[in-house]
Amino acid sequence: MAAITYAPTADSLNSRPLPAWYDEAKFGIFIHWGLFAIPAFAAKLGSISDAFKTDYDRAVAMTPYTEWYANAIKVAGTPSADFHQQTFGGAPYEDFKQPFVDGLKAWDPAAWAEAFRDSGARYVVLVTKHHDGFCLWPSDVENPHRAGWNSGRDIVGELAAAVRAAGMRFGVYYSGGIDWTFNPEPLKTLADFIGSVPGGAYPAYADAQVRELIDRYEPSVVWNDISWPTRQAPLFRLFADYYNAVDEGVVNDRWTCANAATPFLHLKLVRRLLDGRFKAAMKKNPKAFEGVIPPVVPHSDFRTPEYARFPTIQAKKWEATRGMSHSFGFNRNDQEADYASTETLLGDFIDGAAKNGNLLLNVGPRADGSIPEPQAARLKAFGAWLRAHGEAIYGARPWTRAEGVTADGDPVRFTVTGDRLNLIVLGSPTGSELRVQGLAAGGPGVRLADGSPVAVRAEGEDLVLGFATPLDGSFGPAFSLEAPVEVDG
Repeated sequence: MAAITYAPTADSLNSRPLPAWYDEAKFGIFIHWGLFAIPAFAAKLGSISDAFKTDYDRAVAMTPYTEWYANAIKVAGTPSADFHQQTFGGAPYEDFKQPFVDGLKAWDPAAWAEAFRDSGARYVVLVTKHHDGFCLWPSDVENPHRAGWNSGRDIVGELAAAVRAAGMRFGVYYSGGIDWTFNPEPLKTLADFIGSVPGGAYPAYADAQVRELIDRYEPSVVWNDISWPTRQAPLFRLFADYYNAVDEGVVNDRWTCANAATPFLHLKLVRRLLDGRFKAAMKKNPKAFEGVIPPVVPHSDFRTPEYARFPTIQAKKWEATRGMSHSFGFNRNDQEADYASTETLLGDFIDGAAKNGNLLLNVGPRADGSIPEPQAARLKAFGAWLRAHGEAIYGARPWTRAEGVTADGDPVRFTVTGDRLNLIVLGSPTGSELRVQGLAAGGPGVRLADGSPVAVRAEGEDLVLGFATPLDGSFGPAFSLEAPVEVDG
């Protein structure tokens, strides 16, 4: 993409086309790793949505997210608070810094990069500062509330170099809306969480740190979380400066800015009124609270549903993000049954690609940097599937419709590569023929796994694919056909 100078205005920023690399990449790796990997504990009520539905009045301290441990231990009577007292004697959260730093001796960023590349990922986004405020780089922007609250080893820089050496893009996550070193109050409800964005010195601090990350590491992705503490004008200046410095950089949609109403959210009465509204809305329409879908903001390059997906093809680029289990950070209590199956993760990924989405799949390493085996196994499975079928994913675009179904009831997803139509079956079919219902007949094709020819014939309103070698029951077989109908340009 040719370098263009962008101005800090909505019109200028929104005129910027989405960099092609991001649309074509489809699959990225998210990494949640920090001090919270030492305790590696959270309540187990199911998903984050389940926590709000079943225990709203202390839901923020009851979520399955281990990366929220620093808040959860402040709320007496929660499983995290009890675990912390029993295991660590109620020690300050800050005491986890030294064990984490000591564990870095075993960390090998090149091994991470190799595993992520082999999974088929095209980009990696590292959590550089989560809600606990601890920075994974030696920041020159001093935290006024907690001196030295950062890693002396440049985790961000080392991983950026390793990821790029492995041929992938590198991005940074930053918790812009929440920092518990600036606002240490215990958070229990959704209104508490929304109203806890720090003021005072924090907006300038967050702006300076994100600018430092951009200047030092030139990230291809700047992935902010929760909200942003400044007003819109300073944020637009940040975006413009980033785009002008990193020609093919992208930003996500979690940049809801502070406004005139923000100070009122610090008032407990206002929060309780909001909580009443949230509870009523949740009771009336619980499905609306499945996962997290951030609100639309004045400017972003892509949207980020969390543990959720859009059901239809979206005009705007989006990126589903999720952990392999209910947590992003590593949870010591997660067993194999707590992880989504490979078929579920791959199926959601393929479904998203057919609807103009990417997948940012999270890895939560142990404190020593090792990747838990259930997570490593799923990365290997993604790599194996993408090596066989990546032609239907990388660089592909949505067709005029995303979904179909076989005569046996297996879902089918469609993508387009060039002038060819890709069909991916979200199931494990067997046999020498496959009937896709309601699909107009087209030309012959190939089976992507082995390049073998696929015969095509029309039978009524259905398309029947014939195989020289029967399908063997492997999940997600994909086929590339001469387009049966005109594809969108």
